[in-house]
Amino acid sequence: MRTPTRRVPVPVAATVAGLLVLSLAACGQEALGGSRYKPGKSDGVTVGLAMPTKSSERWIADGENMAERFREAGYATDLQYGDDKVENQVAQIESMITKGVGLLVVAAIDGSALSDVLEQADDAGIPVIAYDRLIMGTGSVDYYASFDNERVGRLQAQYIVDALELGDPAPGGSSRNIELFAGSPDDNNTKYFWNGAMQVLKPYFDSRQLTVRSGQTTLAKAATLRWSGETAQKRMDDVVTRSYGQERIDAVLSPYDGISIGIISALQSAGYGTAAQPLPVVTGQDAELASVKSIIRGEQTQTVFKDTRRLAEQAVQMGDAALTGKKVRVNNTTDYDNGVKTVPSYLLDPVSIDRKNTRLLVDQGYFTEDQLS
Repeated sequence: MRTPTRRVPVPVAATVAGLLVLSLAACGQEALGGSRYKPGKSDGVTVGLAMPTKSSERWIADGENMAERFREAGYATDLQYGDDKVENQVAQIESMITKGVGLLVVAAIDGSALSDVLEQADDAGIPVIAYDRLIMGTGSVDYYASFDNERVGRLQAQYIVDALELGDPAPGGSSRNIELFAGSPDDNNTKYFWNGAMQVLKPYFDSRQLTVRSGQTTLAKAATLRWSGETAQKRMDDVVTRSYGQERIDAVLSPYDGISIGIISALQSAGYGTAAQPLPVVTGQDAELASVKSIIRGEQTQTVFKDTRRLAEQAVQMGDAALTGKKVRVNNTTDYDNGVKTVPSYLLDPVSIDRKNTRLLVDQGYFTEDQLS
């Protein structure tokens, strides 16, 4: 493996340290930056940012936030979106490697499809940060920056339990109907969201206080390829038609706002959303603008806010440390096994949002008053 030639000037590193003020007080673990890479000596380093799609406002914001933060820290950036096509993302990463980027930050379309191209990055001495989605089946990923994804699932499920006033799980309690949706099967985060939610919901299934009338209770049955709202809408249409006659759906576990929008469209087509037939509790994730407005209107019930600005800052901090031979701060070194190695990770905390606290998004500058009006 050749020694990569990359280093930013000392004043840039100082700028990064001052710029990226993150809540690291609770972080007692560190991973040595450059553990596989020695810092280079040249300036003008370019960071390759491989994002999955522009079909979600969340990913547009992530890419732009990271590019801006890296540029503020003195790096050039090459930001590419894969249009949810694995072959596009692979070609984009190959091109970045050929151009000689110093660092790759990758939000994978398919977390198990990048082993070969990342081996090329490894051979070229390019460190890799998996961004929000863990990259599977390769030793050529150095760090992982994300949110506590099991906690996301727990927040969604606990919101349902509280909204339905189920209390402690106990046989003989009132029974309510719920349907379950999960994320894309090729996204490793999907299992973390699902497992977190099932930790909360399983006791209520066991006590029969929650019933899934469709019988679609496994991750494989609930998965939604590419997180598609259209796919979710079609499945919800089918579930309502096949499994609900006079029975009412009381809640829908949805892992992502785009899926939630599709679910709500199907429910409204089936007659939900009126005074006589209110919409069920519908969860979500990412606090996308359309869904926050839907929450304010009383349609979608909840979302999980993951401040992607903070995640972008974290990725920049980790990337700068890896490039300059400093210690990369992590706070989890045990839980994120990609099948080849346990990837040192930094996890941020998500926040549950409903109609009562959408103001938080304005107070934190994520949206403006005008955007939410």
